[in-house]
Amino acid sequence: MKRRTLWTTVLIGPLALYGCGSAAGPDSSEGGGEGTLVVWDWKSGDATAESYIEQAKADFAEKHPDVEVEFVAQPFDQYYNLLGTAIQSGEGPDVMLFNGGGQLRDRADALLPLEDYLAEDMDRLAGWEAFSADGHVYAAPVTLQGHPIYYNKTLYEEAGLDPESPAATWNDFLDDCTTITDATDAKCFAMGNKEGYGIQFFLSGLGSGVLTPQEYDDWIAGNRDWTSPGVKQVFEMWVEAEQDGLNNDGVNSTAMFNDEFAIFEAGEAAHVIGLMSDVGHWKEFNDFLDAENVGVMPAPLVNPEAAPSLPYDGGIGYGVAEWTADPELAADLVRSLTSPAALEAFYADAGAIAADTTIDASDSGPAAAEIVDQIPTGRPALHVALSAETLELMGRLSQELLSGSVTVDDALSQLAESDQAA
Repeated sequence: MKRRTLWTTVLIGPLALYGCGSAAGPDSSEGGGEGTLVVWDWKSGDATAESYIEQAKADFAEKHPDVEVEFVAQPFDQYYNLLGTAIQSGEGPDVMLFNGGGQLRDRADALLPLEDYLAEDMDRLAGWEAFSADGHVYAAPVTLQGHPIYYNKTLYEEAGLDPESPAATWNDFLDDCTTITDATDAKCFAMGNKEGYGIQFFLSGLGSGVLTPQEYDDWIAGNRDWTSPGVKQVFEMWVEAEQDGLNNDGVNSTAMFNDEFAIFEAGEAAHVIGLMSDVGHWKEFNDFLDAENVGVMPAPLVNPEAAPSLPYDGGIGYGVAEWTADPELAADLVRSLTSPAALEAFYADAGAIAADTTIDASDSGPAAAEIVDQIPTGRPALHVALSAETLELMGRLSQELLSGSVTVDDALSQLAESDQAA
């Protein structure tokens, strides 16, 4: 029987999720029916992603007009718990969205290797490493996600500083911060660590100015020395920034999403370690501060032997569940979700730095242009190399470090033990 193409996006509220084995009901949460595909993500319900999803739909419908596809937009704060339940039961969506790094790698056993299905896209897309494990690719990158240090050029001008020449060293950076605060009352950093994410951004945003290139490479490769002087210095800087009043008040009670970024957008802080895509990124800051007033600076040098670089990885990407009934069909949906037209729309409307390296971002303002220029020499973000368990522990310890209830040495000892066990 001929099927008509059906595209639906189901929005799931938190109350609808409790006490049920599937997020969208038994008929729509279990993928694998012939001619039917189910997608779980947290993006398809966002207004800024509407054009992206529509372009992906059009691309897939042209190739498979008789296949039904249903998007189930889950709340992000519950997404991985829901996904874990599906994985344990061995049934659920055919296609699912992941953050790059530990969140995907910890669940690679539930996914199909995709390199054979996506071979034609390998050269066009960047960010594959964040969705790879044990020599296989388990998801196709949609965006590139990184952690640039953004700064407010208007505050620099008001403080009598050259907005086109931010400090290159950490000591000069601290001097500039003092000058800006004295002149404008703005803090040096907008920082939110209520969720424990602030330390992740701090580590990745500033780490390339502290670690030597060899230390950096060793960290990414898994040969991490948590007791090394460089690693210890990053965590000491985390504590000192708070003690020296560089941050906004109440860091541990300030949510990164989106209170931290609102502080920067309001001109109450001169710098923020933000994102390249999604939220807290160049397009959002352009809207609040005007594009010409948003700068991007490299990590200030703490160690003369360090080599500051843009920390970035594959941001989000879609993978295919190992239980799907038709792997080739599901993989083709992933190809549509990473098609040039879809990613062009995601960049234009949502401000995502798309994984498609053929997209021209030169007309989006100085910040976006600077980020794109740095991608060829960028390196993986330090925190993305860590397991989900170690990141969770690091978040808790980062709060305790700011409150003074744990020492840097103690925190690093616990993190080393967690990292080794991961």
